[in-house]
Amino acid sequence: MRVALVHDWLTGMRGGEKALEVICERFPEAELFTLVHIPGSVSPTIERRPIHTSFIQRMPLVARYYRHYLPLFPAAIEQFRFDRFDAVLSVSHCCAKSVITPVGVPHLCYCLTPMRYAWDQFDAYFGPERLGRASRATMRRIMNRMARWDRDTANRASRYVAISHYVAGRIDRYYNRPAEVIYPPVDTGFFTPDETRAGGFAFMVSALVPYKRIDLAMHACAKAGVPLTIVGDGPERESLQRQAPAGTTFLGRRSNDDILALYRTASVVLLPGEEDFGIVPLEAQACGRPVVALGKGGAVETVIDGVTGRLVDEPSVDAFAAAITDTLTASFDRRAIRAHAERFGRERFGDEIETALRATAAASHRS
Repeated sequence: MRVALVHDWLTGMRGGEKALEVICERFPEAELFTLVHIPGSVSPTIERRPIHTSFIQRMPLVARYYRHYLPLFPAAIEQFRFDRFDAVLSVSHCCAKSVITPVGVPHLCYCLTPMRYAWDQFDAYFGPERLGRASRATMRRIMNRMARWDRDTANRASRYVAISHYVAGRIDRYYNRPAEVIYPPVDTGFFTPDETRAGGFAFMVSALVPYKRIDLAMHACAKAGVPLTIVGDGPERESLQRQAPAGTTFLGRRSNDDILALYRTASVVLLPGEEDFGIVPLEAQACGRPVVALGKGGAVETVIDGVTGRLVDEPSVDAFAAAITDTLTASFDRRAIRAHAERFGRERFGDEIETALRATAAASHRS
């Protein structure tokens, strides 16, 4: 089966790219289509694919400012052609799900989330404290157009698979489409526990963007008297560093080996934002470390309260500080934490997504 893979953009190895990596392993002859590709930013398994980019790739300073070209994304994603392929599999959190496929070419969308900043998280990205009144009004008009386009192109995919039941609900709400759930992969062969003793600090791995609530984690750790180490980069880094309390350390991007070592030595790993799924809590649990997460969104499907960590009822500094303190003084069974993470392994994901794509193709051929 000749398969085309579509991803919004390839600029780093986050959760969506880790799912894409397993998909590339399952379909080694597949070709990859994406708006923007920064060479060297993703794993060799992905980089080895024939990669086709859009006209966005040629825009000025695209490696740093590709998000600024968002109004052009609909036109860019619609330029790709798939006549040579038997099936299309998109991994989408923005616009990959809206590719145009020929009649008879089935399209399975593995949906990380409907476009969150165009739907229910506009204020988190473009709130009044981030933009002036005029800029915010302009961005509101742009996002309203993007939301209409996102909704109007929802039927281009033959079938949706969501990363969590939380996201399946969003797909139903915004696209009026059903979606089954296939949880993303966690590399439990790489992320493993060892005998390293916890180092007395809290840890986060995150893109530095508004909805991740890095600010909440920083101030909660300061209130709890616990140092916080943060791996990741993004447009909010300078702002966060200016407001960071003492004891907060920003490490920027780090290798997987570095992240593994930090998971193994952290006393607790934090997830203060409302996530669609959240791969970091499972990587931490694969290393035997407890997680403190907001008890909303995908975290309720990946963290077992009282067994693998703590779920916090509200996104407040006081509530998170109390949960961090409680977690550091409680006794968690590292083997139980690890066993829970093993349910989300790469082999399981590969089997399920391959079965879903082949079933989608078979159903298309019968119709």
